[in-house]
Amino acid sequence: MAKIVVITHEHDMLYHRKLLRGTSGAYMICAVMEELQRRGHSWVVAAGSGAKLNGDAAVLHVDTTTTDRAYIEYVEKFAFCLNIGATDISKRRISEALVKSGDGWDGPVIVKTDLNHGGLPEESINRRAERSGARTPFPNVQALKEYKVFESLGHVQQAQVDDDRLVIERFLPEQTHDGYALRHWLFCGDYDFCRRFVSKERLVKGAGMFRSEPSPIPDDLRTRRRELGFDYGKFDFAIYDGKSYLLDANKTPGNIPSSGDTASIAGLADGFEGLLRTMI
Repeated sequence: MAKIVVITHEHDMLYHRKLLRGTSGAYMICAVMEELQRRGHSWVVAAGSGAKLNGDAAVLHVDTTTTDRAYIEYVEKFAFCLNIGATDISKRRISEALVKSGDGWDGPVIVKTDLNHGGLPEESINRRAERSGARTPFPNVQALKEYKVFESLGHVQQAQVDDDRLVIERFLPEQTHDGYALRHWLFCGDYDFCRRFVSKERLVKGAGMFRSEPSPIPDDLRTRRRELGFDYGKFDFAIYDGKSYLLDANKTPGNIPSSGDTASIAGLADGFEGLLRTMI
């Protein structure tokens, strides 16, 4: 049995505290760790790179786009660390749909932040740091709650084109007979789960999705996962003109929905144990 250290940003929160309802996990890793605890493993949270807790294995669960070097130096002493290779998930590194100078793309585009998830995790960390009287770790963060689609690059304001905090992607909606689709691939070690979600809206989001179905995982996406160093996480991708395009990569996915055909916490825990057996 292993002692697992889950390493988070010093101003991050793995659990939400709810009035009269106790606490609930804010991330999927909470449920995975609780399942591993039922199997006899133990786990502890190290909040910040200065915690210096010891264990048999670690999970690098810093919910920021890039991971500060101090955290990487901390986890390098462990015999095994989940996601030690996935320390940069910026759009410029992850996305396979970036509009590049001279590439001839004249179709619709979407403007996003280079930061993951619109920069909202960094913005949340800044707020918690301010409440505690600490300096804000990400003073220049520009969060976007909504991404906008433009008919072409020429319709995007020049100030946005020139802003290095933003990226511009080809907008590649995957069309179905009844709407638009986006695929989510969730994985840990050898376990994975992938579905295609369909919406009436071009921007496929939770509220607008009306059905989902199992989806195969393209071989080139599996190769991309290895290149990016992901042991655990979630990839969002689309199939456009027969080619897969990785759009977002998340190394700290949120909770799995409690109903419907969804990924198995037991399966994710199996994948984690498989990595432990291989690495330790």
